This record gives sequence, C-alpha cells and structure tokens, in this order.
Amino acid sequence: MRNLSTLDYPSSLAPDNGLVVRKASMPDIHALLHLINGYAAQGIMLPRTEFEMSENIRDFTLAFSDGHLVGCGALHFYSPTSGEVRSLAVDPKAKSQGIGRVIVEALESEAIEYRLHSIFAFTYVAGFFQRLGFQEVERGYLPLKAWKDCLRCPKFQSCDETAVIKYLVPEHMRDHDFETAALGLVQLPTLRA
Repeated sequence: MRNLSTLDYPSSLAPDNGLVVRKASMPDIHALLHLINGYAAQGIMLPRTEFEMSENIRDFTLAFSDGHLVGCGALHFYSPTSGEVRSLAVDPKAKSQGIGRVIVEALESEAIEYRLHSIFAFTYVAGFFQRLGFQEVERGYLPLKAWKDCLRCPKFQSCDETAVIKYLVPEHMRDHDFETAALGLVQLPTLRA
C-alpha cells in the first residue's frame, strides 16, 4: 500500500500548508479519544474507550496541521466487498477547511486498494457525503452496521442519522453476490465432524 501522506490534496490543503495525512498508531490514541469523545459528549458520535481504540487503531487515518491532530476517520470492513467510513471528526477550530474531505478521500483510496465495491456511512451531514459522491439509502439496507454497533447507541430505537453509500466500481463490474454480502447474508462455512 502506498503512504497516504503522499495523496494529492486540493490546492487549499497542500502538504506545504502543514496538513499531513497518515495512518494512526498506538501513541495517537489519547488525542483521538479527546477528539471523538468531545463530539460524543454532544450526542453526535458514540463514545469510544481506550480499549476500543486499541482494537481498531489500524482502521484510522489522521490529519495533522502543524503537528496537531485536526481530523480523523476510520475505514472499518464489514464484508469482503463493503466497508464503513466511521468516526469522522474534525477539530471544531479547523472546520470548513476541507479536512473532512481529505480524510474521506484517503479512506476511499484505501477502500479501492482493498478492492471494496462500496463504502457507506451513517451521518448527520448527508450533504457533505453527497458532495463526495455518496447517495442516500434506506437505513435498513445496511443491517450489518445496525446489528453490530448501533445496538449500544442510546438512539437505537429512534435513530436520526442518514445512511449513505458510495459505489466504487461500476454496476456491471460488481460481484453478483455483492447485494447479499452488503445485506449481511454471508454463507457460513460448514464444519465437518
């Protein structure tokens, strides 16, 4: 895989402006927790623990400006063909600078490298994702997410997030089993005695 810090950036976020995008490592956990749990305290994101971050640190891509964490996002795999963009957060002092876009583009590039057919997200800012080529879908279309992470959400019974998806390959190139995999209907292996 190529180094994500070498991605092409929009001119307003060129590396000479101090923005560095890279994969997360264990020493980043406390800064990540501070950023994510700041939003969780407002009810915008799910709170994360140090243990959860340790388990999922490889999912995260980070953006730094002048050595300070200004944004993060994670690509979490759900099936051989789909992944979720989650934990997308930008430091409130750095909003409206295109940092969220750069992070999602880096995660999308990573998804393409892993040959995923689609990426999806649950969001309060559907317009942001739509500008990046995502389309709104019925929440029930993505039950793998609902049955894994959403069960512990206090808003589970009255979710007000929007489900969005972006297809990374043209429909004619998609595996016909894609719909089944996206819906979580994965064939389990048969064990022999």
